[in-house]
Amino acid sequence: MSERFDPGGRRLPIKLDATSNGEFLPRPVAAEVRYANRLARENATGTARKLGLGRRAFLKSICGAAATLLSMNEAFARCGKTGGFYALPREAAFEPAAARERIGGEEFIFDIQTHHVNPKGSWRRLTNRWTYILRFFPQADCGGDAIECFSAEHFLREIFLDSDTDMAVLSAVPAAPEDNPLSLADAAATRALVEAMEGQHRLLIHGLVHPNLPGAIDAMARQKEDYRVSAWKTYTQWGPDGVGYWLDDERTGIAFIEKARALGVKLICIHKGIPLFNLDYEYSTCRDIGIVARRYPDVSFIVYHSGFDPGRREGPYDPKNAAGGVDSLVKSLEDNGIAPNSNVYAELGTTWRQLMQDPDQATHVLGKLFRYVGENNVLWGTDSIWYGSPQDQIQAFRAFQIAPEFRERYGYPEITPTLRAKVFGLNAAVPYGLDPQALPRARDRRDRLAEIKQGYAEDPEPSFATWGPRDADEFLALHALSQGKL
Repeated sequence: MSERFDPGGRRLPIKLDATSNGEFLPRPVAAEVRYANRLARENATGTARKLGLGRRAFLKSICGAAATLLSMNEAFARCGKTGGFYALPREAAFEPAAARERIGGEEFIFDIQTHHVNPKGSWRRLTNRWTYILRFFPQADCGGDAIECFSAEHFLREIFLDSDTDMAVLSAVPAAPEDNPLSLADAAATRALVEAMEGQHRLLIHGLVHPNLPGAIDAMARQKEDYRVSAWKTYTQWGPDGVGYWLDDERTGIAFIEKARALGVKLICIHKGIPLFNLDYEYSTCRDIGIVARRYPDVSFIVYHSGFDPGRREGPYDPKNAAGGVDSLVKSLEDNGIAPNSNVYAELGTTWRQLMQDPDQATHVLGKLFRYVGENNVLWGTDSIWYGSPQDQIQAFRAFQIAPEFRERYGYPEITPTLRAKVFGLNAAVPYGLDPQALPRARDRRDRLAEIKQGYAEDPEPSFATWGPRDADEFLALHALSQGKL
């Protein structure tokens, strides 16, 4: 058995750290998180010894992930964070069957926010800020050219081999076309690579639109005709002159939505929350979401990151303090009469990964989204490959439960297996127009990817690495190198 990554077994399978996706300033790791990591390593050493395994071998197993989640429960409870917990029996730490029952899962998993870059693209000129940004990300034993760690090959491994993901959307980053580290042609090539694995349609792609960039709206027709985009992606904070826009601006946002309707691709994905560094915070909020959702009931709007802001602590919904964060989304929906399970969806990329470290905030964010956006309209996304494999996010969500006292006090639902399956993929199948009877599952389909995945599962070698700036110094140095632009 190979031990290419972390032979000493120091990396935990559930990654609790300060890593950012490069868009926001990493928050210092809280004392309870440091304690949880320390406790998890101590418990892993003892359990591995009892089972006669090396620590790395134990942590690679499903029991290693379960043991880490149980250690997190213990640490968070000791620190008074009891709003949510990872629902696992103690024996899951050493009995594979017990661990598989809770965090193994057979759900259809559709990750609607993933990324990679083309390391050989023309964007890699010395003046391109993304060259600096990606080189600055910690790479964890990737070897060779650091930017190769974000290639299509690494993407396929991290997303489809080192996780239970069945299907994904390859999204876009905020950059002008000439600076984008993944062109639409590159994204289409990756989609074709996945489709070549005996015909399963496992990857969809976004068409990036900056309606405040001259010519961008006119270019939408070519994106649809030449590349078969499944949805549009936009960043309301971004602009060629550093100034963002609102979706209800007639010249930009409304013109964009009208063009999407005319082209028949009526699914718009909007980055909201996770404020982009050094850009106007106001445009990251969700004020405009409810307005356009009411005006265009035939268009589906997916709010990427759900409006979550890592710099604002999430609690119960407070309409009087809803200038940002998830509450800004809820208030926009309420103010415009958008009922739950309507044409607005909330996506969890980066948001869930941040919430894994704080069960109280996790409970409030998920609870509010289920209650106000709707149990049918909360969608799975991970923002990977920036964070390496999303498997730890999947396992943690499979186990997470809202505490009964919080459900009773705030009207939040229990996260049942049915609700969990909806979030993981069944909900997103609706706006993306997928046939539920034809959803691909790598665990039960006889295509090439399923065969590769089965063979890999016999001797997995996950890196347990995260690939983003991990503290304020790294983040600020990254932005200094990139001239403060993302």
